[in-house]
Amino acid sequence: MDLEDAGATVSYLIRDRDAKFPTLFDQILGNAGIHVVLTGVRMPRMNSLMERWVQTCRHELLDRTLIWNEPHLRYALREFERHHNAHRPHQAMHQAAPLCAVPEPITDPERVTRLDVRRNDRIGGVIHEYRHAA
Repeated sequence: MDLEDAGATVSYLIRDRDAKFPTLFDQILGNAGIHVVLTGVRMPRMNSLMERWVQTCRHELLDRTLIWNEPHLRYALREFERHHNAHRPHQAMHQAAPLCAVPEPITDPERVTRLDVRRNDRIGGVIHEYRHAA
C-alpha cells in the first residue's frame, strides 16, 4: 500500500548510514518533501524499534511465505500489519495489541473450564489468530 493511498504524509525518514543508500536516494526523497535524518555513527540501537519490526515480519511472515509478485507482497504485508497492530500480543503492553485495550482477565473458575476458543486464519493460514467466542 502506498502512503498516498492510505492518506498519510511523511515529513521525515530515519535511516542509518549504510553505503547501500546513495546520495540520489536522499535527493529523490528531498524532492518529495521528505527530510532524511541519519542515525548516529556506530549506534546500532538507535533504530531498534524498526529493526525489531522488520525482524518480526521476516520470522513470522516472509520466511514462511512464497511471494509471487509485488501485489501479493503488498497484500501479505498489509495483512501482517493488521495482525501485528490489532491482534498480536505485545509484552511491553501487558499482552495487549497496540490498537486494542488490555483484555479483562478471566477469574471465574466456571468460565475458565468452558472456554470456547475460535481460530481465524490470515494469509492462507500462515498467521493464526485466536479469540474467545461469545
